[in-house]
Amino acid sequence: MNTHVCPTCGCSLVRLGIKKDHVVAHHYNDTKYHFCCQGCVDVFITDPSRYLLETKDLIVCPTCLAEKPLNSAVSIEIGDRKVFFCRCPHCV
Repeated sequence: MNTHVCPTCGCSLVRLGIKKDHVVAHHYNDTKYHFCCQGCVDVFITDPSRYLLETKDLIVCPTCLAEKPLNSAVSIEIGDRKVFFCRCPHCV
């Protein structure tokens, strides 16, 4: 699922119900990041590299919207794309 994950707390913005026009954005190293709230931006700017490293491999399950580390996810091929799911057998 191609959805934004807050780079500070790792929450899926879709799961939280945050629409594109309500997202809190912040630029860091010429990249625009999307956050769930201003509080997460304030925390992020204290140590951006730490938070980007902690959240870089998170996926969002397209069925239940759970955030999972990539190494804890399962994938299936759908067409020409690999889609990642949480490990719940009901989601896949």
